[in-house]
Amino acid sequence: MASIYSNLFQKKISREASLAVLIDPDKFETVNATQFFDSLPSYVTAIFVGGSVVEKFKTEEVVVLIKKYSNLPVILFPGNHSQITEKADALLFLSLISGRNPEYLIEQQVKSAGQLKNSTLEIIPTGYILIDGGNECAVHRVSNTLPISQNDVETIVNTAFAGELSGKKLIYLEAGSGAKIPVSTEIISKVRENISIPLIVGGGIRSKSQLEDAYKAGADIVVIGTAFENNTFS
Repeated sequence: MASIYSNLFQKKISREASLAVLIDPDKFETVNATQFFDSLPSYVTAIFVGGSVVEKFKTEEVVVLIKKYSNLPVILFPGNHSQITEKADALLFLSLISGRNPEYLIEQQVKSAGQLKNSTLEIIPTGYILIDGGNECAVHRVSNTLPISQNDVETIVNTAFAGELSGKKLIYLEAGSGAKIPVSTEIISKVRENISIPLIVGGGIRSKSQLEDAYKAGADIVVIGTAFENNTFS
């Protein structure tokens, strides 16, 4: 069976867009799970699970629940090493390459190494770039790092390319949960032109038109969380 990353890369080559739903375990209302999964669009291809701050063991509880309702691959999107569970299928091994706080550049990764050494999870090294979405997001507060201005396209592009050069297999452009302004199509397009690995874009996407704009600009995977969480995607 092809790996999750192989499938993502093949879709990038064939320009087959992917949509991932992001579930924050601390915000997910388990009593409404049936309604939530029934309401998701049929073209969702993966489920991401994680948040900047999540109660211990809550991630595993939610992953187990998701598995009861969906056959889609469940990919961990952890805010820290405590959010890792073997119940998922894969792990985005995130490094916050837009920031300069060593805790999220390498220290959280070191803290997870012992657990991951014999893990059955598919581990996907991912360069995570926080971009200003017009409000202070949880990643900004928790990581104690500043997002890159959307006007500074050159720095964003260079950061993404540096991530690929350093061995990342994915680049994730993130405007932050509940962003007022999604990552601009100019940024997506310029990053796409300068990297050869799959590009994920998330934060502030609330409509089908914004989703299509992100795809047309070059996003391989778009992540939507808040709009599905609040049932406001239109």
